[in-house]
Amino acid sequence: MVKKYNWLWLDLVVMIGLFISSSMPYHAQSLVPELNTLLPAHSGWAFLNHIDFYWAAQHVSIQAMGLSGLVEFFLRKLAHFGSFFLFGLAAFLGLRDWVKPRWLRLVLTLFSSTGVAAFDEFHQMLTADRTPLFQDVMLDTVGALLGILVALLVASRRRQHKKRAATR
Repeated sequence: MVKKYNWLWLDLVVMIGLFISSSMPYHAQSLVPELNTLLPAHSGWAFLNHIDFYWAAQHVSIQAMGLSGLVEFFLRKLAHFGSFFLFGLAAFLGLRDWVKPRWLRLVLTLFSSTGVAAFDEFHQMLTADRTPLFQDVMLDTVGALLGILVALLVASRRRQHKKRAATR
């Protein structure tokens, strides 16, 4: 019985992690001090000088943020994307016994992922030293969508493999 809910348990763990993370002020989570000690301040990072764009109103570049700030920015966005990739994947797989049409499960999973992302950003708005961003909700939604698509791709491959095995 517990195995039946494993994917949904994983979703719960992801949501608890998001809640804990959103509850912490930025300065308590910042990796910049550690990155300053780990990353060399010169040479081999010249290729990163070409990164220069705006995320919301934040200028993202080495010149604006420093090397450690830039690396932390990408780590934080990767954490957003990765958390919701996992959330979307697990929700899609976890709901397969309850929501049979795949298209409906895809829609419900995507909407619930977007809702969780929006709630996470709202929660950040209530936390000191945190900035809620619509762009992060969109990044999270894309992560969830990719997780769902990977689940669909793997399921499709498994079905094809089973059909080939049955015809042998």
